[in-house]
Amino acid sequence: MMLTPVHRFRDIERTPEYLQPEKCVPPPSRASPGTMWFIRDGCGIACAVVTWMLVFYADFVVLLVMLVPSRDYVYSVINGTLFNTLAFLALASHFRAMLTDPGAVPKGNATKEFIESLQLKPGQVVYKCPKCCSIKPDRAHHCSVCKRCIRKMDHHCPWVNNCVGENNQKYFVLFTMYIALISLHALIMVGFHFLYCFEEDWTKCSSFSPPTTVILLILLCFEALLFLIFTSVMFGTQVHSICTDETGIEQLKKEERRWAKKTKWMNMKAVFGHPFSIAWLSPFATPDQGKADPYQYVV
Repeated sequence: MMLTPVHRFRDIERTPEYLQPEKCVPPPSRASPGTMWFIRDGCGIACAVVTWMLVFYADFVVLLVMLVPSRDYVYSVINGTLFNTLAFLALASHFRAMLTDPGAVPKGNATKEFIESLQLKPGQVVYKCPKCCSIKPDRAHHCSVCKRCIRKMDHHCPWVNNCVGENNQKYFVLFTMYIALISLHALIMVGFHFLYCFEEDWTKCSSFSPPTTVILLILLCFEALLFLIFTSVMFGTQVHSICTDETGIEQLKKEERRWAKKTKWMNMKAVFGHPFSIAWLSPFATPDQGKADPYQYVV
């Protein structure tokens, strides 16, 4: 039988006798629910630390350079509260995206006992990943950084030191959205602060010296503009991916759609939870995605 390009991309073994279950060690016992998911990747950890440092730097400039020296108390309180609320939600979303299991398939489950438990019928196919020795569900892909097969893997993001997959896509979308919002907010405040300093005495518009104030504001402006563009693009691509129910890898590989087509609204609810509520915007609310069987091994 000739294999389609889709099959070649999936690294599959089409018949049970070629799955070679004897080469797979039994999977480790399932971790307790309280076990934290964390990827020990040096590059990813460094990127995550840099992300938090950049947010703290922006908060430092916004508060100590622009808002605290301001003589408009109401302006300072409103903008300070708004900026710090958005920054807190951004970091909380980053934390959840980084420490949430993205949908990892049990490692080493391609054992003889598990294959027999599937009760395969003639003509049915199971997919085995030769890298992590797992029988993987449909739409799962192997991540070379996480060293696991991830259900509905979109991509591996070093900025959150994790894969973006079925279980943490909501938190990644919220992270990009809140970073874009605080970047836009910071740019607007920098613009107003420059206008205020030009009209007033530079020595009175900041607690720092004029040269230091200018350097801090320019650096914040550059950071905010860069991340506004980057996260806005990422947010748009993620929302488009959710609405079309097609991951980034599936789009890149042009994989044939083998799953039922749903409306855009149903796809959004599948990621953010049922039903629509303010919890969609909260990184602390775990979406009730209502999946009947997350392990669809047999096709």
